[in-house]
Amino acid sequence: MRTIVKLGAIAVAAAIGLGTASAVAQDKKVRIQMQSNFASTLALLGPNAKYTVDQINKLSGGSIEMKFFEPGSLVPPGQAFDAVASGALDAAWATPGFWTGKDIAFAVYSTVPFGPGIPEYLAWMKEGGGEKGMQALYAKFGIHSIMCHLIPPEASGWFRKEIKTLDDMKGLKMRFFGLGANVMQKLGVSTQLLQAGEIFQALQLGTIDATEFSMPVMDLSLGFHQVAKFYYFPGWHQQATVGDLIINKAKWDSLSATQKAQVEAACDQTVLKGISIGESVQGPALKDIEGKGVKLMTWSPEFLAAFEKEWKVVAAEQSEKSPEFKKAWDSLSKFRTEYSAWRDRGYLK
Repeated sequence: MRTIVKLGAIAVAAAIGLGTASAVAQDKKVRIQMQSNFASTLALLGPNAKYTVDQINKLSGGSIEMKFFEPGSLVPPGQAFDAVASGALDAAWATPGFWTGKDIAFAVYSTVPFGPGIPEYLAWMKEGGGEKGMQALYAKFGIHSIMCHLIPPEASGWFRKEIKTLDDMKGLKMRFFGLGANVMQKLGVSTQLLQAGEIFQALQLGTIDATEFSMPVMDLSLGFHQVAKFYYFPGWHQQATVGDLIINKAKWDSLSATQKAQVEAACDQTVLKGISIGESVQGPALKDIEGKGVKLMTWSPEFLAAFEKEWKVVAAEQSEKSPEFKKAWDSLSKFRTEYSAWRDRGYLK
C-alpha cells in the first residue's frame, strides 16, 4: 500500500511538473528592450532597474527575454514616454512623475508633498485604487504601467549657501521634481526638471544654484557634495516615491496571462527590495556625506509651515486645471482620511 501511495504521489508531482512545463512551452518567446531612466551606476535605482530585468528573465523561464539599456542608449530619457507609446521602444523603467508634461495627474501616482510615506502609499496603490487609476491614465496614451519600485524619503535639497529666511529662496534657480516644484515656484524659486545625469554639471557650471534629487545614498553617488555644502532635511516634497515599469500596450497585450503574472511578480519583488535596501543604507551615507564637509540642515517649523501652506494652494489649483489630477487627488485624499485613524493610533510618534 505504501508503495502504491508513493508511486501515486510521484505520478501527481510528475503531472504537475509536466503541466507547468507545458504551460511555459506554450508561451511564445517575447523579446523586450527596456531602457532605464536611471543609470546602472546610480545607487539603489540603477541596480533595482537591472534587478527587475533579471527577475523577469528568471521567472519567465526564458519565455521573456528582456534586455536592459542605459539612459539615452535608445532614446533620450525625456522622450521615453513617447517612444513607449508609439512602440519605438518596448519598455522603460522610470517614475510617473517624469511625465507631468502629459498630465499633471501623473505626479499623484509618483509622490506628493507632505506624504504619504511608504506604508500608506503602498496601501493606496495596491489596495486603495492607486495603481488601477495610474494604469487607466497611462492607457489613454497606449501604455501599460506596473508599479515597480518604491523608495524611502528623500532629502529636501543641496544649496550653495545657507537658507536663513524665506526671502533667501527668491530668485534661486533650482532643479526640482514633481509637485514640490510648483510649491517652490510659489516661493519665488525658478525650477526646472533635469535628468539625473544632467544635474551635477548644471550645478557645477552655475546653471542652477541648488538641486534636490533623491536620498543620501543616491545623492552621494552623483557627487553633489563637491559643489554644494548645505544639505537640507526633511524631504517634505517626497516622503516616498513610486516608480514604474511602462510597456507599450500592444506589447503588453501580446504576453500570455502567465507572462504578465511573471512580470508583475518581478516588479513586486523589486518594490520589496527597493524599500529594504533603501532604508538600510541611508545612515552610513549620511555619515559619509558629513565626513566630506557637508552641513546637514533641518528646516525650521517656519519653513515647513510655508511649504505646506503653498502646497494646499497648488493642490487646489491643479484640481481645477486637470480632471485627471482631481480624480487621483480625491482618491488619495479619501484614502488618507480613512487611514489616519490607524496612522494616528497605530504608530509611535
